[in-house]
Order: sequence, then structure tokens, then C-alpha cells
Amino acid sequence: MLSSLGLKAQETVEGIGRLGQGLTWRAEVQATVSDGQTPLWLNANKYGLSSLDDVNGYLRGGIFRPLAVDSMRRWGIGYGVDAAVATGFTSTLVVQQAYAELRWMKGVLTVGSKEQPLELKNQQLSSGSQTLGINARPVPSVRIALPNYWDIPGTRGLIALKGHIAYGKRTDDAWQKDFTHQQSRYTEGSFIHTKAGYLRVGSNTLNVELGVEAGCEFGGKAYNVSGVEPDGTVENAQNLSAFFHALVPGGSDATDGSFQNKEGNHMGSWLARLNIDQPTWALGVYADHYFEDNSSMLHLSHNGWGKGAEAQTKVEDRYFFYDMKDWMLGAELKLKECSWLNEVVVEYLYTKYQGGPVYHDHTPNVSEHLCGRDNFYNHYIFTGWQHWGQVMGNPLYLSPIYNQDGLVEVENNRFTAWHLGLGGQPFDKLSYRVLATLQKNLGTYYNLVDDPKDEVSLLAEACYRFGDANKTSHWYAKAAFGLDNGGLRGDNVGLQLTIGRTGLFGK
Repeated sequence: MLSSLGLKAQETVEGIGRLGQGLTWRAEVQATVSDGQTPLWLNANKYGLSSLDDVNGYLRGGIFRPLAVDSMRRWGIGYGVDAAVATGFTSTLVVQQAYAELRWMKGVLTVGSKEQPLELKNQQLSSGSQTLGINARPVPSVRIALPNYWDIPGTRGLIALKGHIAYGKRTDDAWQKDFTHQQSRYTEGSFIHTKAGYLRVGSNTLNVELGVEAGCEFGGKAYNVSGVEPDGTVENAQNLSAFFHALVPGGSDATDGSFQNKEGNHMGSWLARLNIDQPTWALGVYADHYFEDNSSMLHLSHNGWGKGAEAQTKVEDRYFFYDMKDWMLGAELKLKECSWLNEVVVEYLYTKYQGGPVYHDHTPNVSEHLCGRDNFYNHYIFTGWQHWGQVMGNPLYLSPIYNQDGLVEVENNRFTAWHLGLGGQPFDKLSYRVLATLQKNLGTYYNLVDDPKDEVSLLAEACYRFGDANKTSHWYAKAAFGLDNGGLRGDNVGLQLTIGRTGLFGK
């Protein structure tokens, strides 16, 4: 019996010891100098670890244990801590990531702040997803995920699915107070919910991916809400019902009155991608359709409501159809035998429609139900789809950190844009990427601009890896040039230099 206890104790000690195996580390220093603000593509899609100040930088360090270390086991444990000491940022100390995760078979539970990658788009060359992007700081969350495609049994690998559900809480309450000087709308203690599901049908050489990404902001308190008496404060529900209505839209907000809407600030995207993989090339063609209510989610609303006492009663079988607009359409080409140019991404975005320029609902006196003026990324109670001033979706929507009026709102969400991304590795240790964006901006339906504001944003970046680039331990250096020219973000020119090293603890 004693020998059995000793064996179990030894196994426990060995199991704990394994938690220190496979540890990697990263150290990095970055400096950015600009004439004007930091250009768009030197600031955007960096998970919020960036700044608009003309001079900014950080010293960053992190320790990680990837789940892949336990890839041969049915279970796995991972964790990471990643922090930066910054100058010119919204915080001097930025805890960028701090998380622990547990994998059992294909499922993963993650607790804490972790940078999650883009889905169905190129991480380095795309302008970014419209709902679940990589532009803002991670929200500390409890996340249950099937992160990689799981082949459904009996389908011979032709049908697979993946997805996640997460609940988290904002960390930018103090920043909102400081940015608004408590003179305009801000929130405290609000929650963020995200979910996504993706279905893949087909073979490795030809398949279609279909998906939906959704987010919701709910709970907490909102201050200085327009039209709310006596002091503009709104206490949002944060009970079990509120958490359920974030998952399955329902209920209503405290200020809805006769305009009944779903509880919280909901938004999402329909996604689709066609993939063709050949020996020398691969092509992906994709679409990302953003929505905030039925006018853009289903393009169909019931329009047969009654009047007076029958205002909430469907008295006629009549419907209103909305135009099929507000899309991101993209294509990604990979040239497997052309090292000097092996990736090309082209995207077109249109966000001007938003259900049309009409009022959003029916009343006891007006039975017509027209759901327009969606005001993408914004909300009349919450501070919208942003975290620490950066939009949590696509950065071509103007992030609140650009605002000079102290409003935590997206003040330009109606635009068209063409985006081009090029990437290559002309030499074994040298890689590069180029981004070019042409954007025509029209403000919002609530703040129309007199003339469209054209904007050109460019990035040219090169990365050199010293030593053996295929090994975990190596030095690297990045140099990037960014430029903005136009009437939205101004005329900006900037340089960014990054030097870092990655390593592996132990052998």
C-alpha cells in the first residue's frame, strides 16, 4: 500500500513538473515616431497594443506554455503572461495577456485575456473581420471553444465544425471616464459576450466554409445617456436573465419604452469562404456581411402591425424586404512556388446602407415597421463595439481614440473602401508585407458630412530573422513605414522599429 501511495505521489510530482516543460519566452522593444498621428496601419490590428501619439513605444515580455506541448495526450494545459511597459499609450503598464487554458480531447476552456486569431481571413494582410477582429485589447473572458475543425463522424471528413462561446468583462472603465471627462456617455462594469460557429463542407482541395460571428455588450451602468431623466444614468440588468439574453437575444433595455428592442447591444456577421487548393497555388474567395438587427441580418421584417391597442399584434401578413448591401468581399491568392510574392489579398467594403436612412421602429400611431439607421458599432446606451478606444472589429470604422470631442463613439461608419495586401519571402530570413487602402468616408446617418472624405493609408514592412529562422530561439528585427493622406485621419507619416528575441526554456 505504501508503495502504491508513493507511486501516485511520484506521478503527481511528475505531472506538476510537466507544467514547466515546453515554456517559451519572448522579449521585444518597439519605437514609433510620426509626423502627425501614428498612421493607420502602424496602429491598427495589433490587438490594441498601439498608440496614436507621434512618439510612442514599449518594452514587452512574455512567457508561454502552448497547448501543443501536450498534443500527444488526451488532455493539455497551457498558460501565458504577456505585459508591456509603455510610453505614449493609454496605460503605462499594459497586461496584454494573462490566461490559463485546459484542453480535453478537442475542447478547450480558456480563462483570462488571450489574443485570438482571425477566422477565415489572412491575419497579416486582411483589413480585419467586421465583428471579431484583432484591433482592440483582449477582453478578460471565460471561453469554451472547439478551436480547430472537428470531423463529424460518418462523413469521411467531408463535414467539420468549430466555434466558441465566451463571456468577459471590460477593463477600460477608467479610460472611458478620463476620455469623456464624465461629460458625455460612458459605462462602468459592462460585460462582453461573443460566440461563433463555423461549418466546413468538402475535401482538402475544394471546400466551402460557412459561419456566423456575434457579439453583445450588456450589464453594468451607463452614465450621461441622452434623454434619460433625471441624471442620465441607466442601470442595466446583469442577472442570469441578462446573461441568457446575451446568448439568445431577447428581453428589452431599461429605456426602450414603446420601442421594444433586444436587451443589450447586439451585432454580428454572416461569413462564407470558398477554398481551392492546388499543388502550386491556392485561392480563397470570401464574404463578411455585418448586421445589427433584422434589416441587415435577415433582410426581412414583418410589416403588418396594427395601431393603438393592436400595436404589438400582427394584423396583416405583410413584410418589408431590405437591400442586400453592407458587405466585405475578399479574395486571397497564395503562390506556393513564388517566394518573392506568395500572398495577395484584395478586399472591398461597403457599409453605407445600414438598413436605409429611415427611423427604426413602429409605434402605436405608426404601424409601418422600418428598421433603418442601424448606426454600426454604436449604441444609444452603451459605448459601442470598442475596448480602450479601439473598435473590436474592422479598423476602417473610425475608432473612438481618433475623436477630438470626448465622445466614445464611432464617428465614421458609412464608407466604401478598397484594400490590397501583398506578402512575400524573397530570402530565407527576410519577409515583407505591403498594405494599401483607399477609403471614401461619409460619417454616420446621425452626423452626415457635407462632402465625402477620401483617405489613402499605406504600410511597407520588412522583417529579418537572425540565425535559423525555423528554430524557436532567434532574434528578429522589423522596420515599417506608414502613411495616411486624406480628410478623415489627417496627413500622417511614421516609422516603426521593432527588435525582439524568442526563446525556449531548457533544452
